[in-house]
Amino acid sequence: MTFPDPPIAFGRMLIMGNGGAGKTWLARRIGEQLHHPVVHLDDMHWEPGRYGIDRDRALRDEMVKTAAERDAWVMEGVYGQLANMVLNRTTILVWIDLPEEECIANIKLRGIQGGETETQFDGLLKWVAEYRSRTNNWDSFETHARLFSVFSSPKFPLSSREAVTDFAGRLSTSIDGVIGERAQISE
Repeated sequence: MTFPDPPIAFGRMLIMGNGGAGKTWLARRIGEQLHHPVVHLDDMHWEPGRYGIDRDRALRDEMVKTAAERDAWVMEGVYGQLANMVLNRTTILVWIDLPEEECIANIKLRGIQGGETETQFDGLLKWVAEYRSRTNNWDSFETHARLFSVFSSPKFPLSSREAVTDFAGRLSTSIDGVIGERAQISE
């Protein structure tokens, strides 16, 4: 896995995938490494403190557009419609495509979050299980595959937990190498 020059390509990274795929985990690590703000599309999609209640669509879209206008960010989420809105500002795209069983196991491991109820949690597990079978839906394998295929800048498909961990580790090594090279040049 070879990375392009991190300061350029990694200016605005979008990470997409199914619920429970590890998008947040990866975004946090990359955000720390690059010193970029991490943007969680969940935080824009849902009403604050009201899991399961959609935010007003116009407000949500404006928040996403404003976040995408920044010079640097690591953005993550399952929302294909929102990913599509920022794709033209994205400099590198990562698609975490793990089997649904792994995503469900990950969600069960982290448990109920964000004020969701047991019923909502069960609904989330069902929704994650249907990732590949949903059609004509922005938040599906079908949409993520289409967005990934049309993206012409650097992109990385990650299809195992090991690939996700390896990606984070190799990125860290790549960034450290570039920083080291620049330090030697400036001496």
